[in-house]
Amino acid sequence: MIVIADSSALVAVSTYRGLDLLETLFGTVLVPTAVHDEVCAQGKPQADALKAYLVGKVQKVDMSQCKLQKTSGLGNGELEAMALYKATSANLMLVDDLRAKKSAYTNGLETMGSLGLLLLAKEEGLIADITSRVRLLQNSNAYLNPLLIEQVLQWAGE
Repeated sequence: MIVIADSSALVAVSTYRGLDLLETLFGTVLVPTAVHDEVCAQGKPQADALKAYLVGKVQKVDMSQCKLQKTSGLGNGELEAMALYKATSANLMLVDDLRAKKSAYTNGLETMGSLGLLLLAKEEGLIADITSRVRLLQNSNAYLNPLLIEQVLQWAGE
C-alpha cells in the first residue's frame, strides 16, 4: 500500500510521535518535494524529526502531467501531494486541511487525517489509547477542530 503525506498531517503525526505507525499500517510512505521543503524548513515545528524520517521518501513531481479539478486556494505541497498520489497510483493521502480534503475527494483520492490514523492504530492494536497523543497535539501549534477531537475520542471510547 502507498500513502502520500501532506504537510499538516505529517507535522501532526510527528507531533504526537506517530511516524512509526505510518509504515506499520501502510507500508510505503512518500512525499513530494514541496511537502518535504515545507516541513523540513529550518525553524518549523518537527523539522528535525521529519528531515530524518523522510530520507528516501521524497519524490519529484511533474505537475504538467497531472490534471486536477477544483484546486484553487491550495498550496504547492497539497497540489504536489495530489499529483504524486495520481502518478504513483497511491491508495491513500494523509491530509488534515479541510479544503485539501475536499479537493482530493473531488479528484477521486482516498484520504485520512492524522486523527483517523490514531483511530486505525488503536483498532489494529498498535497503540493502547489515543488521548495522550491527542493531548500532545492540543499542546502544540497544530490546529484541529475541537469538535472533531471530541468526536474522535468518543469513537475511540475514551
